[in-house]
Amino acid sequence: MTAKHTTPTVVSISLGSSRDDYDFSTRFLDQNLRVQRLGTDGDIAKAEALVTQWQNKAAAIALEGLRDRQRVGAFQFQQRLDQRLRHRARHRPVTSGTELRDILQEWAIRHLQNEQKGFFNNANVLVFSGAQHYRSARVLAEFTDNLRFADPVLQLGIPKFLNSLQALELYTTGSHQVLRWAPPQVLSPSLAPVQEWNHFILRKALHKADVVIAHFDQLDAFGLEELAGKTLITSAISEERLKSLRDRGVYTVIDYTPQPFVHTVGIAVLQAMMLAALEKKNSDLTEDDYLDIITRLELQPRVLYPRGFKRLSRFAFVIHPLSQQYFRNSKPIDLVANIAPKPVMNTLEKIIAYSPPFIYSRVSGIQSPTGAEAEGWLITVGGTPKEIMRHGPEFTYRRLLAAADMAKKLGAQIMGLGAFTKVVGDAGVTVAKRAPLPITTGNSYSASGALWAAHDAVRKLGLVQVGPSGKMAGKAMVVGATGAIGSVCARLLAKAVDDLYLVSPEAGKLLALKEDIEHETSNARVHVMAHADKCLGEMDMIVTATSGAGKRILDILQVKPGCVITDVARPLDIPAEDVAKRPDVLVIESGEIRLPGDVHMKNIGLPKNVAYACLAETIVLALEGRFENYTLGRNIEWEKVREIYKLGLKHGMQLASISGVNGVYSDADLARVRQLALEKLGLPPEREALPELAPATTVEFSEVIKRNRKTVDS
Repeated sequence: MTAKHTTPTVVSISLGSSRDDYDFSTRFLDQNLRVQRLGTDGDIAKAEALVTQWQNKAAAIALEGLRDRQRVGAFQFQQRLDQRLRHRARHRPVTSGTELRDILQEWAIRHLQNEQKGFFNNANVLVFSGAQHYRSARVLAEFTDNLRFADPVLQLGIPKFLNSLQALELYTTGSHQVLRWAPPQVLSPSLAPVQEWNHFILRKALHKADVVIAHFDQLDAFGLEELAGKTLITSAISEERLKSLRDRGVYTVIDYTPQPFVHTVGIAVLQAMMLAALEKKNSDLTEDDYLDIITRLELQPRVLYPRGFKRLSRFAFVIHPLSQQYFRNSKPIDLVANIAPKPVMNTLEKIIAYSPPFIYSRVSGIQSPTGAEAEGWLITVGGTPKEIMRHGPEFTYRRLLAAADMAKKLGAQIMGLGAFTKVVGDAGVTVAKRAPLPITTGNSYSASGALWAAHDAVRKLGLVQVGPSGKMAGKAMVVGATGAIGSVCARLLAKAVDDLYLVSPEAGKLLALKEDIEHETSNARVHVMAHADKCLGEMDMIVTATSGAGKRILDILQVKPGCVITDVARPLDIPAEDVAKRPDVLVIESGEIRLPGDVHMKNIGLPKNVAYACLAETIVLALEGRFENYTLGRNIEWEKVREIYKLGLKHGMQLASISGVNGVYSDADLARVRQLALEKLGLPPEREALPELAPATTVEFSEVIKRNRKTVDS
């Protein structure tokens, strides 16, 4: 008759629930093993009795559900119960998984950081037990400073979080004598009010966290409100547990315990199986042995997506008031601004310029078709364009760097500069060097959006034909052509129109730009001039991209009927009163992009889901996981303009409805502009309906550029 236990048995004795018990046989490391779990439902005496019972029968014993030997910095300690249980099984290998856990925790985090570049960059991380997950926290500290440890709250009932590795090390050193003798379960204060308060502050901490490190059982009291959108780093996630996390809105689960078996096992069980299969004690296995086993068995960390692939990235974007009118719409200063006389408003404008940055709006609901999502913050600095230009660049730099510090603490992974903040000084270069997170000005997408909108507006009006070459058979002008956005608009237009006129008072730069464009686009016809008035009446399309700050840029009365003027400048080059003088001319504010998803943010003067292109560039980079300094300085790279355009299409960005100074143009508005232009040109009005703006337009513009782009080897 065969002996009862001919197959070596690995037994897991757990202080957890007996409902999760299992008993199965498997082949592991060329050995047949029986693996059995015995839960004691928190009964310490029963756990001790089970260890005594199995000490001569098990090939190895795994201890689960108690605080094991912990290493925090240079300090190590072991809980008394762990020592007692190990002593009872002194004749058998006993493990709580410490050695293997250290390796696999670090590997799992680095694995995801490599797989999805920048995943943990500047993330807000909440660690339920820093003592048990010190190795994980130390690795995450390479990517973020936003670490919070709940050890005092959960172990001693002290309503205080630790905010750094150094604080954790000091706390562990000071509290180890209490923890050494304390029960193995998570401690909690006995007074109900204190329990309620600690639960409240844990909920608040979870709301702010992007990444949570905790055992599954520690999350029992938390639901959708606290866990939605989070990344959870944990161990031993079964299908049942994964479903529970899906119902509570968790996006990503990193299970650092590989699961090569039918049943889900913990890290201590996996290490005990290694000891049993190799017939070794804990002290006999080195890190080289573990590495050999992991590579031999091709074990992998598990990255699970309970709700399908989703990635939630975070951004910040800096805005500022464009005029004193902003103060009339901004609480709480609107109470004063709505009744104050002009001298008081001028003084208020100067004072507000010195105010520290603050959060104007939370932005949420941005959802790419790829499964990526983004959320962020609009951060306001107080200077109007008038005040920004009145001070030196360092004045604005200090405020932008303060905004960057705020963005970092919020958990943003990239920050964009809007309106005048992106043209001050060296256009973001100095800020990027000194900021604690990547910076982009958004000028690449602004340039792309300018031409995108202008192309569609010209097509919808239908007054200019497209020639056999695919180019617009007309004339286009860029005013402010040597500027950051203007120069890229000029390069793009050279590939899309027959004749291009470049206007700038910087004659030397203008001639150099003309040379560059003719080198890039061999069939381009480029004309240069210092002032726009000379040929203004011949233009079918005009792009204004200056930083004139209120100066008169062009005389709209000289513009050709039916001309499309795309005003990229912020503040606008063409004031509303000038636009009103020419109802036969289409003046659009370029740069507006329709964001994917159901976007929630405070009013920024645009329709719902619509954002300026510089903000949209920041969002596209967040969705793509490109946390890097992208568009900086005054020389915008053509390839980046092209790349951000393609990335925008990938993530569901669309050109918004064509807007002017008075809001969105309807089809009836465009038809009226067309009819008035035809009348002024002396042509018979046509009653045909304007063509609908089809989604194919986005590809159409790209194809025009591609067909006419000369390939240049780098």
